[in-house]
Amino acid sequence: MCNLYSLGRRGSADLSAYFAATRDEAGNMPELPAIFPDQMAPVVTGGAAGRALTLMRWGVPGPKAFGEHPVTNVRNTASPHWRPWLKPEYRCLVPATAFSEYAGTKPRKTPVWFALDEDRPLFAFAGIWRPWTGVRGTKAENPDRAEAEHRLFSFLTCPANGVVGPVHPKAMPVLLTKPEEWATWLDAPVPEALALQRPLSDDEMQEVARGARSDGT
Repeated sequence: MCNLYSLGRRGSADLSAYFAATRDEAGNMPELPAIFPDQMAPVVTGGAAGRALTLMRWGVPGPKAFGEHPVTNVRNTASPHWRPWLKPEYRCLVPATAFSEYAGTKPRKTPVWFALDEDRPLFAFAGIWRPWTGVRGTKAENPDRAEAEHRLFSFLTCPANGVVGPVHPKAMPVLLTKPEEWATWLDAPVPEALALQRPLSDDEMQEVARGARSDGT
């Protein structure tokens, strides 16, 4: 399960240009060399008004039967819980330059970073989002622990490829690297969009670092 990814030193102007967003709602966001669950991060949404770069919080509540704990990675897209959020209006692109899985080393697990290549070009996770009212955020962000309206995102996973599999054999995020894939994910009917839920080929990505809990390249 991917619970750590990076945007390196990419700013909102860079992200807007790269993903053809016509509206930048993210503002003057900080550098994000390490993005963890429940953190605010940029996503790109679609729609009739064009693409928008905006900020949402990572982690969508899971099924009530399991306590509604925030889910960062979604694998079972056939689940009735996730099906409503697979419509085009709730799909998004989650920009990234690298993601981390943990190798099962001892005494501590080792973060292992994966990217398209050593230069960390941008790509996107295939994301979904939803509005939700409740208590989220750190005590610094929400000292009174008050309920509020949130926009929350998660992203899809798929079987691991030969690059990620030796570190994390169960799954890897769905990586979208081409403009036509971004357009399909944001706008296409559900069956066509879900055809993108597959591992990136081994020759399109590589392991780029080990040991650090951030990747600021």
